[in-house]
Amino acid sequence: MARKILITNDDGIKSERLLHLINVAKEFGEIWVVAPDDQRSACSHSITVHGTIDIYPYDIGIEGVKAFTCSTTPGDCVRVGSLAVMPYKPDVVLSGINRGYNSATDIQYSGTCGAAFEASFQGYLGIAISEGFRGVHEVTDHYLRDILAEVIDKKLEFGQIWNINFPECPLSECKGVLRDRFASRGKFYDDTYKVVEELDRGGKRYVINGREVRQTEEGSDLKALFDNYVSVGIVNNVAL
Repeated sequence: MARKILITNDDGIKSERLLHLINVAKEFGEIWVVAPDDQRSACSHSITVHGTIDIYPYDIGIEGVKAFTCSTTPGDCVRVGSLAVMPYKPDVVLSGINRGYNSATDIQYSGTCGAAFEASFQGYLGIAISEGFRGVHEVTDHYLRDILAEVIDKKLEFGQIWNINFPECPLSECKGVLRDRFASRGKFYDDTYKVVEELDRGGKRYVINGREVRQTEEGSDLKALFDNYVSVGIVNNVAL
């Protein structure tokens, strides 16, 4: 029996990298897509408790793929997609391909990883897939199919997900794949906030202002990416 695969992301249904993931994943089973109708990055594992969730059919332009937009978060996409939209439960949820690494401490903010964790909580295998922010896809496109084949049937414990990150270097500079990477306690950026506008009633308008610091440890996901390796590892939900 073919695998039942639910695909989502946090960059929205129109993301080109979502389409690429769908085209690769078709080889592995029957594809359903429930993805946000707009950008939902950094929404973590949030779900909708108060209010409604709107689901609409969406012509994603890939034959045989059933696709829908969701008005809320990636976590909702997994919940509503698997519990209401699909006529049966998925075997695996693929979340991505995210624009920007989901590694180290950024995992806690990630809508991509949040959707994968929701899959685990519902009893499905969750796989989060990310790449660099600058739009260099060579390494991802070269390795994605083989790494999916490697992990797609490897079940994990409750609250665990596979987390795959592809470096944004050219393929010629990629040194290969490092497995069993742990989530670094370091960080890519040291974030501060700056005032961009003075508001009435004494208010101020801030924007995030990140400075690249590249802090990490040997054996970590972030170290692998800094050294131009693909990072593959298992992440545990810290709340469990």
